[in-house]
Amino acid sequence: MEDTVAVTAHRIRTMEVRGAGRIARAGADALRDFATAYSSTELEPFLDDLKKASETLLASRPTAVSLWNAVHASTKAAFGASSFDEARDSVIRDATDFSERSSKAVDAIARIGAKRISDGDVVMTHCNSSAALGVIKEAHRQGKDFKVFATESRPWRQGIFTVRELAEAGVDVTLIIDSAVRTVMRDVDEVFVGADTVTSHGALVNKVGTSQLALAAHEARSRFYVCSETYKFSPMTVLGDMVTIEERDVSEVVAPGEIPDSVKVYNPVFDSTPARYIDAIITEVGMISPGSVYDIMVRQLGDGIFKE
Repeated sequence: MEDTVAVTAHRIRTMEVRGAGRIARAGADALRDFATAYSSTELEPFLDDLKKASETLLASRPTAVSLWNAVHASTKAAFGASSFDEARDSVIRDATDFSERSSKAVDAIARIGAKRISDGDVVMTHCNSSAALGVIKEAHRQGKDFKVFATESRPWRQGIFTVRELAEAGVDVTLIIDSAVRTVMRDVDEVFVGADTVTSHGALVNKVGTSQLALAAHEARSRFYVCSETYKFSPMTVLGDMVTIEERDVSEVVAPGEIPDSVKVYNPVFDSTPARYIDAIITEVGMISPGSVYDIMVRQLGDGIFKE
């Protein structure tokens, strides 16, 4: 079932699968399918192939810690197993459990975050986050009357998917170009964004352009909320590891021959928003301050994961 892993990695790398939560669930599901269909019954070859499958998935999106946590959660028991059956069954069980918990987390975030939206509010969102959109759709489902501004989110324009999804749900939504954020922010009450990674000190790594929303919200005194499942918290940052900001191909920004060959193009996928610009992080365990991220990680993962 190596093809399943390779296909999933390709779909993540080419952004056919997008959004940190969806990426994480896709990775876990690929590992579950890999283990289910594995043909040999030898433990060592299975573990070797499982390691390779994990590395293939992780290389497809190095910035999203959600994928790292999904792979880790799905495979950690297997590498301590004493038999093939034990190892295979643990991957199937743990990967399935991760996907189910991930879906439930999004629902919990929606219920908690929707409480921050009131009748008459103006909301802004960026990119295409299932967690952030869950909050907005839940508030609408509850009958609240509010408006949404969604950015186009270049260069991949994930905002197009966002406005389609919100419009189909009946939400009053307006698409704006990315450079109109500061102009519109004066009318905005709350900003809801997703997360690719949250560091141990509460900084947010998310779709490029997120930091400008945070700065504009800070200036306009609009509340800035991050909607993040706790498996997007990065334990590696406790040990001083830097979050890799992925840079993608020039062709996503300009077509061949559109500009002179001498012109360089910088195409980062993500940027970093300091914790001081974040009012709260909405998680499946409740609303927390950025300063509480480390405590949540210790509570859920145990302090042993932070030891080299």
